[in-house]
Amino acid sequence: MKISFKKHPIDIILCITWSTILLPIALLNIEEPIRIILGLPFILFIPGYILIFALFPTKKTDKEIDIIERIALSFGLSIAVVPLIGLALNYTPWGIRLQPILISIFTFIIGVGAIAIYRWMKTNPNERFTISLNVSLPKSESKLDKALTIILALSITIAAASLVYAIITPKTGEKFTELYILGPEGNATGYPKNLTIGEEASVIVGIVNHEYRTINYTIEIWLINQTTIYNESTQENETICNHAWYMDKISVMLNRIPVDIEGSWTPQWEYNYSFSIDKEGEHLKLAFLLFTTSTAEAYSYDMDYKDVIEEKINNAYRETHLFITVT
Repeated sequence: MKISFKKHPIDIILCITWSTILLPIALLNIEEPIRIILGLPFILFIPGYILIFALFPTKKTDKEIDIIERIALSFGLSIAVVPLIGLALNYTPWGIRLQPILISIFTFIIGVGAIAIYRWMKTNPNERFTISLNVSLPKSESKLDKALTIILALSITIAAASLVYAIITPKTGEKFTELYILGPEGNATGYPKNLTIGEEASVIVGIVNHEYRTINYTIEIWLINQTTIYNESTQENETICNHAWYMDKISVMLNRIPVDIEGSWTPQWEYNYSFSIDKEGEHLKLAFLLFTTSTAEAYSYDMDYKDVIEEKINNAYRETHLFITVT
């Protein structure tokens, strides 16, 4: 069965309708997969197709083009027209931004589409370019031809489904967690450096989860007395742990948030951690060890864990620290 659209330029109407549906979806920042599926034809095909239709509203003749040529030229002209619109916007007060580009391309499609429909309506009905759909298998006595046609249709369907799946499937970028320490005022300054025994101080500990999954984080806080010596045999500096005392533990469950490299950075979770130190020493290391699972070990506040602290640090997912002198 063959379906023909001879009374109306259905392809131009579909292009304009497609663009009209996309505009509010893109401007309102609807979910990304929908915007991508609708946006690719809007940029790569529709502007060129509308322009080709306005230039060649008649069907294939010696001086006109056929459907294959229309499709090929549509992609080529779209790739040429859209950058030219962007270049023109660069010299306007609006600049090259999402909203001006969308509105400009949409205006181009509507304007040229109106011209295309006008020229098509003024063309002799017998000479108009029309879209026809053949929804039946081609008549052929050869079973091989029918089988090949079915295989081709299935291949096109599978390829289209694979493309849609690749577009709508969330892209997984680099997985990482941000661990940071800020001063009591919320800036990367004003850290406690010199304290007296028992003096209370505070810092802000922050975590941002970019791991693409919800994680139950654990932060262990350790006070480490260490010295650095020069090893003459290896000719390198070596750090020796003299003492290591367990101070505290913080647990928090955080959902993942996407990385936004274009927007401004915002914190996800911050904790105002107050502490006091009852050990004397110069350049004591206050270490914050981050783990992505709950740590079940039970530590005493009075015991020295210098024998296990190196392994503990090596097993931590992230580590950051401060050096504090206590007198």
